[in-house]
Amino acid sequence: MKPKVIVVGADKGGVGKTTVSRAVIDYLDAQGIANRAFDTQNDAIDDTGKVVGVLKRFYPERTEIVDLADLSDQMRVFDALTAETVTVIDIKASMLSPSLDLLANIGFLDQARFDIDVLHVLGNNQASLSEVVPVARRLAGGARHILVGNRISGTKFDFPPDAIEIPMLITGAAEAVDKSNKPFSQFAKTDKSAVLRGMTRTWLDQVFAQFAAKKIP
Repeated sequence: MKPKVIVVGADKGGVGKTTVSRAVIDYLDAQGIANRAFDTQNDAIDDTGKVVGVLKRFYPERTEIVDLADLSDQMRVFDALTAETVTVIDIKASMLSPSLDLLANIGFLDQARFDIDVLHVLGNNQASLSEVVPVARRLAGGARHILVGNRISGTKFDFPPDAIEIPMLITGAAEAVDKSNKPFSQFAKTDKSAVLRGMTRTWLDQVFAQFAAKKIP
């Protein structure tokens, strides 16, 4: 059994990539699958000057902040891969293709050694679709390329027919989850508002069904 890795990224910013990573982690938890996470948003700085990451804010105990261009961080990520734990890597905004090139150069995109899903997040515009072919070429024979259409603005943009579709979580609920610093699944169980809990739970159920249909992980 090979180590399983889920890479989440995009070559355009503002597509809700980290929302997808958070949903993936919640889905793995719901399936009872052990997981760890790496957040490559290493340029996010808080008011005290400390390096922080959005993913780490929601999953502090299991998330490490790394720079994939750094040798020591590459070793932290890839030398510790095991078949017992799924690794989720949230790629820095707009850096999917450069990151995949780097991973190919270090021999990571090797199906003989690793079981890799690349969740390629698309936004609600035509520019996102222009990424699909170049990314697919980079992954040819080396990883499973899964398109994820994220309806973060609730538009009717047509994603490719084989894409996972992440529905829009109503703005009030999404903002409440973000302010809580809790995973979606925890918020859906513990928030004081039954309305917000229900909206978030329904959204998660819809997303989880999409992941299950694609047999992730």
